[in-house]
Amino acid sequence: MGLFSTTSASHPAPKISSDGAPIAPDRTQRAKCWEGRDAYFQCLDKNGIMDSLTEKDKAEKSCAREGRQFEGNCASSWVTYFKKRRVMEYQRNQTLERLRAEGAKEMPGELGPGALGQKP
Repeated sequence: MGLFSTTSASHPAPKISSDGAPIAPDRTQRAKCWEGRDAYFQCLDKNGIMDSLTEKDKAEKSCAREGRQFEGNCASSWVTYFKKRRVMEYQRNQTLERLRAEGAKEMPGELGPGALGQKP
């Protein structure tokens, strides 16, 4: 169920390129995916659920409508990626906070794009 699924009633099957691969979603489709993701994650936050993969039953019970919208507007690979990234970012932030509380100092140097603590 998603952009690359043929079983979704809400979305037509993606167009196929000359090499047989699906054509990537356009800007509007990506925006719908991100809106669905944000609504789903907001619902998870409201219900105290960090990892919707390991707490699948609780997530489905609490955020079924938002989950269907998220999965219906995004490719299944994107859904899995976003769910795993949410947990990874949470764990990273918890580790950084723990290190700061233990007195760790930030090392000088360049950080990659979007890295925590990066100055604009």
